[in-house]
Amino acid sequence: MNEMTNPVMDALLHRRSTRSFTNRHIEMPQLEQILIAAINAPNARGLQSWHLTAVRNQEKIRRLAAATGALLGNPHYNMYEPDTIILVGADRDNSNARQDTGCVMQSIFLAAHSLGIGSVWINQLKDLCDEPSVRQILTDFKMPENQLVWGVAALGYPDAQPPKKERRRDVINIVE
Repeated sequence: MNEMTNPVMDALLHRRSTRSFTNRHIEMPQLEQILIAAINAPNARGLQSWHLTAVRNQEKIRRLAAATGALLGNPHYNMYEPDTIILVGADRDNSNARQDTGCVMQSIFLAAHSLGIGSVWINQLKDLCDEPSVRQILTDFKMPENQLVWGVAALGYPDAQPPKKERRRDVINIVE
């Protein structure tokens, strides 16, 4: 099938990580579509053990970025200054949490792309979410204590078209 006549293939082949955003706000209907796409992601045994927290407040995003940056030793850390972030957590005792939240993140990215919204995966919180300074912020955001944050989707309208990086084809092996 021609990729240009298939919107799913088009999104898969043309979505790129956005690391520079405009000041344009994501409207609530678009954010809701992205979140609905996310909770419809595949997941092991149908447990749906994830928890999604969307943060649209710039001061709160900066607060989380500052706490994360302090732990990383990077005082300029800013999560790329997105309009919105979505924290994607999963139950600590879910042995498939990494895979399940990976599917959620992909759904977020593809849904955002279909709406003209840029996105990038931020992964530092996976190792920092239980640090007291970060956990307090997550608690303030109503992220359950039993959740590890496996990924953060930074969302906003792209400031520039991200460059296309050629994909390696030598990593494909077909066995017949």
